[in-house]
Amino acid sequence: MSHLRCIAAVLGGLVFSAAADGLPPGWTPVPEPALAEQRGGFDSGGLQVSLGVERLVAINGGVVASSRFQIADLSRVTPDEALLAQAAIQPLLVQNGLGNAAPPGVPALLIQNTVNDQLIQSQTTINAAVSSLSMLTSTHFESSMRAALSSALAPR
Repeated sequence: MSHLRCIAAVLGGLVFSAAADGLPPGWTPVPEPALAEQRGGFDSGGLQVSLGVERLVAINGGVVASSRFQIADLSRVTPDEALLAQAAIQPLLVQNGLGNAAPPGVPALLIQNTVNDQLIQSQTTINAAVSSLSMLTSTHFESSMRAALSSALAPR
């Protein structure tokens, strides 16, 4: 299994774990052993892959919501790092002004505003690093990582 598929599987596992608590009616969670088998292993062969994601929402220059996580080595994710990542990718609802009404099932990020003349900024920063330049360039790591993370963090 390629390194990128392993990374996507790790991130996918974080997303599945985050969604398991609030499954829609009629859905059944996949047993952890079955997920573990699908995720496969991660044999880095000395390769170190780190990943960090930070989301910020600012209104009129002041940060009103933020979340972030950093995993120093994806091949050795600790339970604490996994919990921080799970918490950081939870849906984020920002409401500015009166009369906002969030629909059920908030996507990854929802910003509602009922006030005129507001400067609203939303920024997601993804930092990924690998210890091997040849792996990075030969597999188009950056664009592949961006696509994997976008599907994990984007609204569905």
